[in-house]
Amino acid sequence: MDDNTIIELFFARSEQAIRELDSQYGRTFHKLSYNILNSRQDAEECVNDAYLGTWNAIPPARPSPLLAFVCKIVRNHSLMRYHADRAAKRGGGSCAAALEELEDCLASSRTVEGDLEEKELVQIIEDFLETLSAENRIIFMRRCWFFDSCGEIAARTGLSEKNVSVRLTGIRKQLRYYLQEREVLL
Repeated sequence: MDDNTIIELFFARSEQAIRELDSQYGRTFHKLSYNILNSRQDAEECVNDAYLGTWNAIPPARPSPLLAFVCKIVRNHSLMRYHADRAAKRGGGSCAAALEELEDCLASSRTVEGDLEEKELVQIIEDFLETLSAENRIIFMRRCWFFDSCGEIAARTGLSEKNVSVRLTGIRKQLRYYLQEREVLL
């Protein structure tokens, strides 16, 4: 079933919409959530919460692409759960390393002069991504958005795990420099 048909099922308020969404993309949603939480049960709960969030958002939203729209909801639910669990346990999770790597680039952005809005930072990061080769963009997004391990990224790209790790280090340095050039990092 294609995305438009699934969206029409949401607009018709048919419960079949959730079943079709799960059938089409459920494995992707569960893997994304599991990569963040490292718990199948927690991932299942977050995906179910995301399905409810999608049900509440469509209508009026008519997302295109549907996969990216729901992945964002899954990711947000999973990150909220991760941060809540981490605060409660004061421990790490499967996405801790990826978050720490990105925080190294963005940590100082909390001291940005004035009121640099989140939208502006998002646009700057999107502009940075456009400067990367397609392969490096995929590597960066798989690590920082989907929280894939270096091994998973290596398998996906055909590179060695070491090469992926080295590239990620270089991309983070490039991002830090890019943000400093734009006076996002002081």
